[in-house]
Amino acid sequence: MNALSESNVKDMSLAPSGHLKIDWVKEHMPVLNRIRERFEQEKPFAGLKVSICLHLEAKTAYLAKVIQAGGAEVTITGSNPLSTQDDVAAALVEDGIRVFAKYQIAPDEYKANLIKTLETRPDLIIDDGGEMVTILHGERPDLLPQIRGGAEETTTGIIRLKALEKEGKLQLPMVAVNDAFCKHLFDNRYGTGQSVFDGINRATNLVVAGKTVVVVGYGWCGKGVAMRAKGLGAKVIVTEIDAIKAVEAHMDGFEVMPMIEAAKHGDYFITVTGNRDVIRKEHFAVMKDGAILSNAGHFNVEVNVVELAEASTSRRVVRKDIEEYVMADGRKLYLLAEGRLVNLAAGDGHPAEIMDMTFALQAVGLEYVSKNYQNIGPKVLNVPYELDEMVARYKLEALGIQIDKLTEEQKAYLDSWVE
Repeated sequence: MNALSESNVKDMSLAPSGHLKIDWVKEHMPVLNRIRERFEQEKPFAGLKVSICLHLEAKTAYLAKVIQAGGAEVTITGSNPLSTQDDVAAALVEDGIRVFAKYQIAPDEYKANLIKTLETRPDLIIDDGGEMVTILHGERPDLLPQIRGGAEETTTGIIRLKALEKEGKLQLPMVAVNDAFCKHLFDNRYGTGQSVFDGINRATNLVVAGKTVVVVGYGWCGKGVAMRAKGLGAKVIVTEIDAIKAVEAHMDGFEVMPMIEAAKHGDYFITVTGNRDVIRKEHFAVMKDGAILSNAGHFNVEVNVVELAEASTSRRVVRKDIEEYVMADGRKLYLLAEGRLVNLAAGDGHPAEIMDMTFALQAVGLEYVSKNYQNIGPKVLNVPYELDEMVARYKLEALGIQIDKLTEEQKAYLDSWVE
């Protein structure tokens, strides 16, 4: 493979900056470094091709290099045109990885890059939002037979995979990395919570303290966003459709109300549902002048941008990553990052120490599928608990934290029904 001649990136002269970014995150990803050391010795992906679709920034780039260190021929594309970092893409090409990704490309080129990544005929895939799986099970089923399986990163992707599985159409085993304990407990909660406000603050340069933040959805990502908003001094309102999660939000100290009511109060709106049109025309109609809209779900469908444009009399870019929509009555509503993932489109995504655990799960999850795909069959499967626990143990060791172990008597007690 000639990565340089076969890749499609913006500017190879940007590579030095990309290398610096990758080197920085490597220093803060000790769990993935430990897995890389084993991969370099054992070469679990020797002779295999791996295609990756993830937000193409430095942490993802380092995961690609770890998979490459395991013996794989790696091809990567971005899972969002606004989160690709062109310098990182160029650096990966210099490191021998085939890349099809550019920042801010048109939808047709974005789709073409996904297809090119799959046309390398991979044995394994790492997917984000079910982007590649959807193509494989839709317009390009001819590329399915060679693929052993893969791993999925996001809540949105798991929803799509389980829909395929329910209909009996899923054709390969996919590890639900998103559902692992070391993913949703830390990445979704602490990673999303911090990175969302990193992106919002970078885009707006406005204070959060004293404002009202409306968090739309109280899953693990919503919990993290609400927690960080509270920590920054905001008043927090949560909207939900799930009664159990709504009670949880109430017990966590947040106001809970329908979106049509919350829309009247919010200064910031952050959607984290994985669903579409959770903020739409009836909500725009009652929002305060100056309200700021943002999304932290995978696709740019949670805020209905089409209806926002239809309700406005004018629209302009007022600052990088901020569009101003003027309503008929003169109110101004501001949309961040085109309604795409604000933490990646307007920021650098989750902190490296958080993605260290998630991408460690991706690496070992992919290894597990590669070794066991013939016995697994086409289904969505959880990350085996022993791999989840191993990643947590490596993390504790990296932090210099020790924990207790059960004595033999305690083990026997827990295994017995006799007191």
